[in-house]
Amino acid sequence: MIAGFGIDPWWLVVAKALAVFVFLILTPLVAILAERKIMARMQMRVGPNRVGPRGILQSLADGVKLALKEGIVPKGVDKPIYLLAPVIAAVPAFMAFAVIPFGPEVSVLGHRTPLQLTDLPVGVLYILAVTSVGVYGIVLAGWASGSTYPLLGGLRSTAQVISYEIAMGLSFTAVFLYAGTMSTSGIVAAQTGTWYIFLLFPSFLIYLTSMVGETNRAPFDLPEAEGELVGGFHTEYSSLNFAMFMLAEYVNMVTVSALATTLFLGGWHAPFPISIWDGANSGWWPVLWFTAKVWVFLFVFIWLRTTLPRLRYDQFMNLGWKVLIPLSLIWIVLVATVRAFRLEGYGSWASALVVVSAIVVLLAAVFVWRRLHREPESSSPPTELPPFDPMAGGFPVPPLPGQSLPTHTKERSDA
Repeated sequence: MIAGFGIDPWWLVVAKALAVFVFLILTPLVAILAERKIMARMQMRVGPNRVGPRGILQSLADGVKLALKEGIVPKGVDKPIYLLAPVIAAVPAFMAFAVIPFGPEVSVLGHRTPLQLTDLPVGVLYILAVTSVGVYGIVLAGWASGSTYPLLGGLRSTAQVISYEIAMGLSFTAVFLYAGTMSTSGIVAAQTGTWYIFLLFPSFLIYLTSMVGETNRAPFDLPEAEGELVGGFHTEYSSLNFAMFMLAEYVNMVTVSALATTLFLGGWHAPFPISIWDGANSGWWPVLWFTAKVWVFLFVFIWLRTTLPRLRYDQFMNLGWKVLIPLSLIWIVLVATVRAFRLEGYGSWASALVVVSAIVVLLAAVFVWRRLHREPESSSPPTELPPFDPMAGGFPVPPLPGQSLPTHTKERSDA
């Protein structure tokens, strides 16, 4: 698969790079509007409906508003790093899309070329490395702002990266073992028959959780928790600098959604029953299937933000270190065992992964059902509190609920 790259003429490479850039600019604009509309619908509100027909130009108006605002730089900041941090946060999000396959080979003005900018033998590791660099923008923004709350947001982001990128990398390992390659185009080709969401469903769940934590989205938006940190790492930013952080967040959402589509949902392959059609996986149609799958994940992001409250920090760390990482290690051992049996000629062992994935789905469904239908704990009878002395501290204090005044105090008050 990689042999087909590196032979395009320069103008075709530039055209594909511009197409990826335009896709990553337009998708956040639509995603912001869709998020506000969907959240309003779920919360029984109207949502944006003033700018343009039915409010469809609201995202564009917000972008123009941010561009025209005054850029305020606080006095105590480390100015070079303060101005560089938004760039570091935004640029790697665009770079990660260089190895994402949009479709198969097509003909463009007489040239056969894959619908992918480039590919590498370690393409998925390249994405993991580049997106890791993007988090340094958040960390440096918090440190360079010279303020307490942005610094705390940057520190939280550091802990978030350390915790959840380990689980994310381990979820990739199972895909590498089963596909036998780290190339994104090779992984998509390996899913021609069966998507890895069915064979490696535990890895999919782990990655789904990790990607929400990596993008700082609710319920894992702890680096910018407004209730605790005022605004988090971008408290001291305004105008275009703040807009770049917002752009980086939404482009990262698109990137991790595209990576989930590539690794677990067959990439640009058509879903069943559309795949029965002979031309479903040829020409330009796969771009439509790929985009639809990406939007499914973007909807999940919006759905989670609308329905779930923010986790406490200790809950967030426990989930990463005590749940996701141990489960990933156990699952990797199982996948490696099945892979070894396949290499020895026992291909039927692959069905064991489907069985285990089905068991995991059943256990997850039972857990969720029990949590939703859990009986409320019966309240224990109130304990008898000792007599309350209102003058114990040297001045009168009113009793708390359930406390009773001593007898001599009652007689004195009656007199």
